[in-house]
Amino acid sequence: VQLQASGGGLVQAGGSLRLSCAASGRTFSNYARGWFRQAPGKEREFVAVISRGDIGIFYADSVKGRFTISGDNARNTVYLQMNSLKPEDTAVYYCAANGAGYVGSRQNRYDYWGQGTLVTVSS
Repeated sequence: VQLQASGGGLVQAGGSLRLSCAASGRTFSNYARGWFRQAPGKEREFVAVISRGDIGIFYADSVKGRFTISGDNARNTVYLQMNSLKPEDTAVYYCAANGAGYVGSRQNRYDYWGQGTLVTVSS
């Protein structure tokens, strides 16, 4: 499956953005689909994941209550709605997927990755 992330940009602190990850080649809802991010000078970290069939959703503590991951089966797309953005949310955001149904934070368990989209939050 090929993934294409989009929706990044520059936003002020407290603002919102919605990231999209469109999949081609397979039915996306058959995969666990996640978002990760890499801030400047830091390692890439887990943000959120939605399970196959959209049954289970998990978030990193740092984004819980502010970010929402959701799937749109008709568009073969997964979204990350980001509200109440903070400067520390500045990062390149990557979508990822795995066919095994893994819904954790270990990056090596994800088989497919998008190219990343930059989110910059100004203070």
